[in-house]
Amino acid sequence: MIDIKLLQKDFESVAKALVRKGLSSESLNSLKELSLKTKNTRQEMEEVTAKQNLLSKEFPRYKKENLDLTQLQSEINELKAKKQELEDELNALEEKLNGELFAIPNMPDDSVPYGEDEDENVVLEVIGKKPEFSFTPKEHWDLDCGWLDFERGVKLAKSRFTALKSDGARLERALINYMLDFNRQRGFNEWYVPFMANSNALKGTGQLPKFEEDLFKIEGEDLYLIPTAEVSLTNLYNDEILSKSELPLLLTSYTPCFRKEAGSAGRDTRGLIRQHQFDKVEMVAITAQEDSDEVFQKMVQTASDLLSSLGLCHQKVQLCTGDLGFSAAVTIDLEVWLPGQNKFREISSISNTRDFQARRAKIRYKEDKKNILAHTLNGSSLAVGRTLVAIMENYQNEDGSITIPEVLKPYLR
Repeated sequence: MIDIKLLQKDFESVAKALVRKGLSSESLNSLKELSLKTKNTRQEMEEVTAKQNLLSKEFPRYKKENLDLTQLQSEINELKAKKQELEDELNALEEKLNGELFAIPNMPDDSVPYGEDEDENVVLEVIGKKPEFSFTPKEHWDLDCGWLDFERGVKLAKSRFTALKSDGARLERALINYMLDFNRQRGFNEWYVPFMANSNALKGTGQLPKFEEDLFKIEGEDLYLIPTAEVSLTNLYNDEILSKSELPLLLTSYTPCFRKEAGSAGRDTRGLIRQHQFDKVEMVAITAQEDSDEVFQKMVQTASDLLSSLGLCHQKVQLCTGDLGFSAAVTIDLEVWLPGQNKFREISSISNTRDFQARRAKIRYKEDKKNILAHTLNGSSLAVGRTLVAIMENYQNEDGSITIPEVLKPYLR
């Protein structure tokens, strides 16, 4: 959530940043009016309260001098009634303002390039070499390796669900363990967390209220299947005040993730790229404000090195303002080369949200006796299904078999 004090103090700068992220001028003007009305109502209520307190202090003098209290009591009663009226109005305004603020995206960093959509993202670096084939490489769903059973996945659930079998299932499990070990060696503390989260947790990281239509809700419960372990890991510290000496907190976890993919109709309808259920190993960091840039680079490098260890060519991509996620202030995507599709596809997205999530989730740390909002970061390390796809397409043989990367062989014994 953006800082209401900053909004009221320097609306033009906030508006300029949010326009870069695609927020309409109408929404901003409405927010400005509501913000100012809330601020003015609060000031008026404080003035009325001050007058009431001042007059109340006159009671002892009136009694001591045996003066008539009728007029004084009448004025105090009027002020009390006015204060209650203003308090009710202020509560309603603050509730409305908070509702609008929860729907406002994070402001992008000044360093984020301006752009309308993903076509204007900036490729920063290509790491590794694309594999060469003596035959035309196939897309993963056309490979005759017997790993993927799309029909039975649909039979068990519906479209965009897939069943893995044999070495495909084993490799999925091997990748999860390898990724967790890799992250742990880079200093990330491993967690095992619930695969469901309540609405408060989802509000904390920004999935609610804006993206409710993309979540799987548990009927009759204040619970949702998580869309990413970012929700669980970040909210481990919801409404807590940490010691600065504890920071940075580097966390990693494996979870399945569940998404309705409400906005992806007609996109990636074949294969494993866009599923309603998929495995992911996540990285989350909670840092002091001055340390988040350094940790951001560490997370990007960790995910990139993980891909390199698997021998997968990939590129780092700086997201432009139009492609930046709701909670993110800055994001670098890692896109892996898929020779069957003859293109790079996203496999990891690492974001610094600054204090946006921490303000919503009330995650703070103590410094010089002051409570300061932490910075939170998150990143895929990696999307396991997409990594499986990348291995299938990059390590495919002409007969349809798949060569297993050396680093994964110990995990398949």
